[in-house]
Amino acid sequence: MAKRIDVSDLNVYYGAFKAVEGVSMTVEPRSVTAFIGPSGCGKSTFLRTLNRMHEVIPGGRVEGKVMLDDQDLYAPSMDPVMVRRTIGMVFQRPNPFPTMSIYDNVAAGLRLNGVRNKKTLDGIVEQSLKGANLWNEVKDRLSKPGAGLSGGQQQRLCIARAIAVQPQVLLMDEPCSALDPISTLAIEDLINELKSDYTIVIVTHNMQQAARVSDRTAFFNLKATGEPGRLIEIDETTKIFNNPNEQSTEDYISGRFG
Repeated sequence: MAKRIDVSDLNVYYGAFKAVEGVSMTVEPRSVTAFIGPSGCGKSTFLRTLNRMHEVIPGGRVEGKVMLDDQDLYAPSMDPVMVRRTIGMVFQRPNPFPTMSIYDNVAAGLRLNGVRNKKTLDGIVEQSLKGANLWNEVKDRLSKPGAGLSGGQQQRLCIARAIAVQPQVLLMDEPCSALDPISTLAIEDLINELKSDYTIVIVTHNMQQAARVSDRTAFFNLKATGEPGRLIEIDETTKIFNNPNEQSTEDYISGRFG
């Protein structure tokens, strides 16, 4: 069941450094929200706060609130591992487990969660690979290493691995930046299919990609190097690209930035 995310006045710190300041937004369920903005503006940092991945960096902490429907993700009773199971993540570079087979890559999270039944694992692995549009390409070599696939296939394998544990939200941090145009198109088509089942948030430097895949777009910026990143505006993607409220958004999208 896809879920809605509500963020209220979120500040993100690494030690004493404030990386992101005062972000409030709603991410709608069963939709794609794109984060755009210049390098260093905090969009990937903010993305990682949505499943508490920023906490793996020493000194990472937040102020403010992140709600997943009616659950406070930063409540003292909330287990970060549970948060990351509910809110999956796909990273910039494909990162299949190099020593594992294609099958074991997809099954890894399930086994960590205590699923041992072979028939159950077989069914979910097949379903997840089909969900990632990869099954037909790999069904006859499931025992071969995942690292032996092409870059685009590896990224789809990572998406299959993420959806195998049945998350409700998928975060994607520049999932196509290391891929060729054909693989990029395959991932974009997949994102379009997955949004019927998941809430998806994608960070991208590619304006055309944001325009193609997202329903809503958020523009992040920072006043100067060393300043915290801020959310400048978030709206329907067509509005952001055709008639944004802020001049800085228009400057960035039209390439007049900086």
